[in-house]
Amino acid sequence: MQAAVPRVALLSLVFAVLGCAAAPSSFSRKPQSPADSFFAAVGSLCGRAFPGRVLVDTPAATGPNPFAGKPLVMHVRECTGTALRIPFHVGENRSRTWVLTRTAAGLRLKHDHRHEDGVADAVTLYGGDTADQGTSMRQTFPVDAYSKAMFVREGLTASVTNTWAMEIRRGQFFVYELSRPGGRLFRVEFDLTRPIAPPPPAWGEP
Repeated sequence: MQAAVPRVALLSLVFAVLGCAAAPSSFSRKPQSPADSFFAAVGSLCGRAFPGRVLVDTPAATGPNPFAGKPLVMHVRECTGTALRIPFHVGENRSRTWVLTRTAAGLRLKHDHRHEDGVADAVTLYGGDTADQGTSMRQTFPVDAYSKAMFVREGLTASVTNTWAMEIRRGQFFVYELSRPGGRLFRVEFDLTRPIAPPPPAWGEP
């Protein structure tokens, strides 16, 4: 009976050591940031296209509205572990591509605008970086210094206060948003329950 006591104690010690050795691996996994979760959610749509509709466009356009009566399509066309290229087609106009990129601090949104021959527009690659963590479903992108300088140079001074945002609800919808102080709000929603045939490439894309 006395010999059994050390054996039990030894087994207890072995299990305790094994438990301590296993514990760090279960706690050492770095939790996924909201930006990473958002990027992964959008990336899960890679290769697919979806129809959209304008939800809000205020104030109303005083001239011709480029979005009125035209089919709107987003296409998550190119995907890597660090960048997503998402053309946004407005009718036959294939000049717009959203570029969502990972950064050390979060995410960056840029707008790549091209002419039909593939040449970059005078106003292109504008956007900004996330300034906070956001959430796994919504990320916002205040205008950056590069974009402000471009807008001033091109006479688009109202845009120097732009903030863009993207939202996603898996299996439901994706939203692109532009807002600025003074009441400007533009929101387009894409129906993720209705995938459609991918459109032709954006202008300038192979």
